[in-house]
Amino acid sequence: MNTEKKMLAAFILNLLFSVFEFFGGIFTGSIAILSDAVHDMGDAVSIGLSWLLEKKSRKAPDEEYTFGYGRYSVLGGVITAVILTVGSVFVIINAIKRLFQPSEINCDGMLVLAVIGAAVNLAATFFTHGDGSLNLRSVNLHMLEDVLSWSVVLVGAIVMRFTDFFLIDPIMSLGVALFILAGAVKNLRECAGVFLMKTPNTISPSTIKNAVLEIDGILEVHHVHVWSMDGENHCASVHIVCTEDTDEIKKQTRHTLEKAGIYHVTVETESPESFCENKLCTPHKKEKTRHHHR
Repeated sequence: MNTEKKMLAAFILNLLFSVFEFFGGIFTGSIAILSDAVHDMGDAVSIGLSWLLEKKSRKAPDEEYTFGYGRYSVLGGVITAVILTVGSVFVIINAIKRLFQPSEINCDGMLVLAVIGAAVNLAATFFTHGDGSLNLRSVNLHMLEDVLSWSVVLVGAIVMRFTDFFLIDPIMSLGVALFILAGAVKNLRECAGVFLMKTPNTISPSTIKNAVLEIDGILEVHHVHVWSMDGENHCASVHIVCTEDTDEIKKQTRHTLEKAGIYHVTVETESPESFCENKLCTPHKKEKTRHHHR
């Protein structure tokens, strides 16, 4: 099953269950379930948008988007993270209110909903499992969090069923909401890093520079930039100073960067006598170049 179909399956499951859950929360009187119904509805909306944006991201590059549409997928991840953040804050506010005004809970109904909720979200987790885009990984993380939250609700319902300690309902709701909020903020930071052209965590520009310097004929490397299009496909640009056949050196440079996980490489070659006009570069002929000792 491809990424789009996985996300569509997760969307349908979450949408149907969030409606069922909303009425179940009213029936049981559980703020934890009502809060999670809002959370799951937010999940369903965000997954639906993410699915549409994932389809958009598969379009081939054109004159309008020469690098392709990959960042539409990241945009889906941003929307999902924002909705989860807002939903978590809403749940936290309502849970705090219920801490001071606890009410009786229909524990038997809560137990039934918790079992169904855990099963539905476990199925959604299965559909979204596996390698994929940052968008799909974000959705899968949310599904895992939902499985955890329903597991907590199940344990809480059992405790309340035998102890009548109804204060545990808002406490559970508060704990799960804080956990989800932390995950949402983390995902939002990752997506923001892509849009802000942050260097991918798995790639070190200094390591790349040293690897390129090992190629025979390259005297110096500067103006190294690495960024990601969508969290999976990375790009790089680099200036190299060389004295030998530039076509062969360019080929070796691209091969070196591809081994580092970079799929799109732009290489500019310069001679030792030339002057790099880019304002971000220090003129290489004023720098001490590195020579090789084989």
